[in-house]
Amino acid sequence: MAIFKILDDEKLIAARDGWFAKLESLFDGTYAEKRAFALNGVLAVGKSDPYLEPEKWVDECLADIAENKAEKICNEQMFVPVCVEYGIYGVHYIDKIFGADVYFQDGQWYNRYLGSPIGSLQEPDLEKDETFRLSVRAAERFVKNGGEFPLFGLPTIASPLNIAVNLYGQEILMEMLADPENARKDLETIARVLEKIHRAFRAILPERQLQPVISWNRTQPPGYGQVCGCTTQLVSEELYRELIADLDERILGVYPHGGMIHLCGSHTQHLKTFRSMKKLRALQLNDRAAEDLEAYFKGLREDQIIYLNPCDGMTIERALQITGGKRLVIAETIRGEYRI
Repeated sequence: MAIFKILDDEKLIAARDGWFAKLESLFDGTYAEKRAFALNGVLAVGKSDPYLEPEKWVDECLADIAENKAEKICNEQMFVPVCVEYGIYGVHYIDKIFGADVYFQDGQWYNRYLGSPIGSLQEPDLEKDETFRLSVRAAERFVKNGGEFPLFGLPTIASPLNIAVNLYGQEILMEMLADPENARKDLETIARVLEKIHRAFRAILPERQLQPVISWNRTQPPGYGQVCGCTTQLVSEELYRELIADLDERILGVYPHGGMIHLCGSHTQHLKTFRSMKKLRALQLNDRAAEDLEAYFKGLREDQIIYLNPCDGMTIERALQITGGKRLVIAETIRGEYRI
């Protein structure tokens, strides 16, 4: 039962699901709108400490939605998903679960590398892990009090390569070259844990409300997952294909429809591999990666969608010239209509 009546409002649920239907049509190739698909949602804010009182923090987020943000879904020009996202420890959530020393400094989270040798990484006991349990408590509170309307964004579950670099720094990259079998041991361990965590959240949260990280700006139709491809810019096509790609696909395979990889650097050396990954249905491009939109649009499959965060090097106007609005999600607040 929703803690606030508006969180079960049929009009708001219908508006959200109407946008989901349009987004699903973009993914299945039947999108028939004359304007480009645009989305940029809103994120609820809680005042309590989410590390100490996750339940209270979730309830405050739900109150923020009920009082200030629920009606924002009623936008006829673009999809404005309304989200609660429990993003503890930022991109170091998984590092913390693996025992890294994670600390906050100068406005963001960091971690110190593990001192243990590569190849010896052990799976944590998730049932006893305080960090994981905090996030489970937040998800369960959302299910109890959140009604059917808002979306819930997961913590940053990242990807095996991202986490390995967080835990070992450049040493894991060197090990991938010098002793790939040993490096693969830890990458496999990380991947198994990521799969377990995704499955755990899928068992708690309704599929129609579960979204991976950056839930308000990388919103996908229900049943899609996400991995972070940030660090793939550091490895060659061969290393990614041989040691990483199948692990990323395994994680996306936890979800019924596969999912998205996030890119923010120079990653076009992997285009051939990305194209071959059946579970990879969307690529999210921001910052440096956005400048390579044309390469991605031409190099990917027809059923792979591109989420674009426009930037000075890739404006909305130029993106529409390149794509004609096909297979494209403009992830930015827009004013007026962009016709296709």
